[in-house]
Amino acid sequence: MADALSKTKSSFYRRLYVAYLIDQGVSSVPALVSFCGMPRRTAQDTITSLAELDIECQFQTTQGERHNSGEYRIISWGPIDPAWVKKQANQLAEALDYPALSA
Repeated sequence: MADALSKTKSSFYRRLYVAYLIDQGVSSVPALVSFCGMPRRTAQDTITSLAELDIECQFQTTQGERHNSGEYRIISWGPIDPAWVKKQANQLAEALDYPALSA
């Protein structure tokens, strides 16, 4: 996309795309950083900010692992239609200059 996104729009798109990625199995901060190339802090802040959209995301620790090892799960999409996000995922990725998830 040629047009630069506003901070508000890019933040919204990033939240939707990160929620989508978590839902598709890219569900830890290291996995998001590796896949998208975003800074670790951006990934952490984006996950935390999902609650502002009423997207319920919970961290589930891996049994027997140390150091808070585990992954995130989307428990509820709230008012967001996950089918719409899935259909728009490639456009969201393109707008954010992130790689698209191969289906």
